[in-house]
Amino acid sequence: MATSKLQALWNHPAGPKTIHFWAPTFKWGISIANIADFAKPPENISYPQQIAVTATGVVWSRYSTVITPKNWNLFSVNVAMFGTGVYQLSRKIRHDYITKEEAEEAAVSK
Repeated sequence: MATSKLQALWNHPAGPKTIHFWAPTFKWGISIANIADFAKPPENISYPQQIAVTATGVVWSRYSTVITPKNWNLFSVNVAMFGTGVYQLSRKIRHDYITKEEAEEAAVSK
């Protein structure tokens, strides 16, 4: 049974014998790098970069569900890109706006 499933994956139109498999597989590197950047200070996060990662995740997640053959590897990597991009943007926004507002409020109340 396992052999037949592996054989089905191998021969799938978006399987390892095609670029439809390898392109999204290597794209996981972007999501992994973004996860590694979670330890980066928020002031070093780039708005344009994270907006691009987030937008790419949204656009290509949708595209991966309407193409033939359906490419679930492409879908999953782009959902991950969207998720990591949103998280990084939220960190940056919290740092740039919410933290400053709290500091200003604390300064005014003194």
